[in-house]
Amino acid sequence: MQLSSYICQIMKTLKIKHVVLIIAAIIIVDQVLKLWIKTSHPTGEVLRVGGMNWFRLHFIENPGMAWGWKFGNETGKMILTLFRLAAVIFGTWYLGRIVKQGYRRGFIVCAALIYAGALGNLIDSMFYGMFFDKGLHYDAAINDYVSYSGIAHFSSHGYSSFLHGSVVDMLYFPIIETEKFTFFSPIFNIADASISTGVITLLLFQKRFFKKNAPEESHSTVETNTDVSDKVQVL
Repeated sequence: MQLSSYICQIMKTLKIKHVVLIIAAIIIVDQVLKLWIKTSHPTGEVLRVGGMNWFRLHFIENPGMAWGWKFGNETGKMILTLFRLAAVIFGTWYLGRIVKQGYRRGFIVCAALIYAGALGNLIDSMFYGMFFDKGLHYDAAINDYVSYSGIAHFSSHGYSSFLHGSVVDMLYFPIIETEKFTFFSPIFNIADASISTGVITLLLFQKRFFKKNAPEESHSTVETNTDVSDKVQVL
């Protein structure tokens, strides 16, 4: 009995380690790509991968939500950043809970993808304004966000303050592009892609994912000295 409990505990620990590994891998790739493009290139098109028109690195920054959406002015950005922070705190607790309770692996992986994406963009919003000398920032005089020219560098005098950094985007896939129409025009990052992959997969496989693994049924035999016959009335 003790050996069985010990093995189960090890399996739970391994699952948690796997979740942490997935999250860490996404965060590292996301941040390395963001830091490289921000400190090496000005905003605008960087390159066309393999010479292909439909796969480009195009560096922009945005103050708002995933996929470049905006959420009002500076107050809206603060609310959005605090919401992300609350979601990450809740997600930390929730991931631990669903792993310990033995939810389906696919559901856990999707939850980890969404969590990693939210954390990846939260890092930009929380710290980039403090640690870079240039970035997309809010100008109260014109009540709008202002871009910058040149290449940003690490600096002890940031372009903004804590929680007011802008999110770095660079992945651009204009699969069909004409003078009047572009199919799939959003510019996004690894964190955005992680969130979208997790959400879409959950929607597609929700019937399979939104339930816990059924516990193994245990059957026990109870010995009794009571005579059993067909004359015993069952109430």
